[in-house]
Amino acid sequence: MTHSTPLPSLADLKAKARRLRNALAEDGDFIKHGESLELVARQYGYRDWNTLHAAAGNRPPLPLAVGGTIGGRYLGQAFKARIVALQPLGGDEAYMRISLDLDEAVDVVTFESFSAFRRRIQATIKRNGETVTRTSNGEPHLRLDLEGAA
Repeated sequence: MTHSTPLPSLADLKAKARRLRNALAEDGDFIKHGESLELVARQYGYRDWNTLHAAAGNRPPLPLAVGGTIGGRYLGQAFKARIVALQPLGGDEAYMRISLDLDEAVDVVTFESFSAFRRRIQATIKRNGETVTRTSNGEPHLRLDLEGAA
């Protein structure tokens, strides 16, 4: 079986198991914590908690950290920047809010008659370092170079 759904962090998976156990207890169904872990594993399509734990724990972490540097493209223009804020959304690492302070401002307008320079970028990115939002030609607004992240 292939698993294409991005997995939450181990801490989020354990918290989900705790919430499940507490919710069942409120209804009078008492289960052990280990049983709730097994149920969470099955919800994600894994045969047991150990297999889910291995899958979630072995995925490579995003090479992003506040204070680190990153390069990429914003509205088609190359940039280098310092990460000033990073926040997982919804308790999951599938989407993150990132704030970047660019080394040099980029012109976000493509018209020759005027310019609008931007030095600070805030965006919601997926695990692949791209925004969900796209330009009219289908390119992500922001694409981070995760291979060269420092």
